[in-house]
Order: sequence, then C-alpha cells, then structure tokens
Amino acid sequence: MSSTFLTAEWRKLAMANYAVDPHVLAPYLPHKTEIDLWEGTCYVSLVGFMFLNTRLKGIKIPFHTHFEEVNLRFYVRYKDGNNWKRGVVFIKEIVPRPALTWVANTIYKENYETMPMGHLWEVKDATQRVEYRWKKRRWNSFHIQTSIKPEPIMVGSEEEFITEHYWGYAQISPKRTTQYEVVHPRWDVYPTINHTIDVDFEGTYGQPFAFLKTVQPTSVFLAEGSEIAVRKGAEV
Repeated sequence: MSSTFLTAEWRKLAMANYAVDPHVLAPYLPHKTEIDLWEGTCYVSLVGFMFLNTRLKGIKIPFHTHFEEVNLRFYVRYKDGNNWKRGVVFIKEIVPRPALTWVANTIYKENYETMPMGHLWEVKDATQRVEYRWKKRRWNSFHIQTSIKPEPIMVGSEEEFITEHYWGYAQISPKRTTQYEVVHPRWDVYPTINHTIDVDFEGTYGQPFAFLKTVQPTSVFLAEGSEIAVRKGAEV
C-alpha cells in the first residue's frame, strides 16, 4: 500500500453539478482513463470546501493548516487489471497559498492556481449558509443554504456518484498519467434550500467552460465531509 502523503479534514463541501457533452472534456482526459457516466450523463462539478487540520507526512505547516479550495472537476474510471477504479480529474484547483500550489503542481502534476479567497459558515435558526469566494479579475462566489440536519447519501443516487470517486488522475503528458488514492468514509449531505452561483467560468477556467455561466446545474448539495488521507501518487 502507498504511504500517506497528506491528512486533513475536508468540511462543508458545496457541490454544483452540471451535465455536459463529453467532447468538451476530451482534451483534459488523461491517458488510460475514460469518462465515467451516471445513468448516461457526463458531469462536471464546481466544488468549494475547507481544508482543516492539514498535515504533510504528519507535520503541520504553519499558516497552511486551514484554507479554502474551489475546484472544477469531472469523473473518470481506470481499469486496473480486472477492476475499475473510479476517480476525478481536475480542470483547475484554486487555493489561497502559493506553497500549496507549488506542492500540488510539482508532486501530483495537478493544475493549481493561487488566488485571494474567503469563506462564510453561518448557522441561524434551522438553516446554515456556506459560501466560498475567490478573486480572478473580479470576486466570484458559490453560496448555498441548507437545513442543519444531515441525511445519509442514498445508494444508487447522483450524490453517491459525485462523492464516491476515491482516486485522482492527472495528465503528465499525452501518454503518461499519474494516480493517487483519497481515503475517506461515506459522507452525509444536507438538503438544499437555495443557492447562488456567481462565477466567471471563462475567466477562471478558460473559454471551453464559458457556457457554464448560462446553464443551470442539475443538482446542488452540501456534503458534511470528514477526515481524509491522500496516498502518495504513482504513474499508471
């Protein structure tokens, strides 16, 4: 088993999921992987959450233990022998600290970018508000309001498909792909009351994703999250 590279908590994961044409994602698809569909639909997801109590190889790095991340990702699978591994590929991951960007881009060959960021967690009466913000050209935001009572994810649901991809894949070159494992328990979700997405998708993620500005997500939900562990990556 690969050694653990990073441990942390991922908390309050706001997820907006969009049905897209798989051809949009073809240039980003790592070698040896294929698009993973749910009931015939290809998804990209806008995801905002908090890293808490982050440790690299068991060590807390000052000023890098609690921070926001926002990413745009899609879903793939990779056949390892007779088994399929279900994973995600990141179009871009946004974090507020340059050192985080350097480590992720250097070690995991991901596409991280550093931007000013902020977040809001607020509980009032029987609802909670969660918001993530980042600035590129202008401030972008993803806000969700939910109930405060979590519910288990239903077996066979879209929420299960979105949350239970336990591998990460990144394209090193046209013929080379790296793989790493993310370990966490099954998550609970909170029923959504309303949401607001104010994002310059073209400015943040490039022209191929500009169309997301004018389409509605098929679903938006908030997952509580949990402790997680990221195993050291390797080429497949």
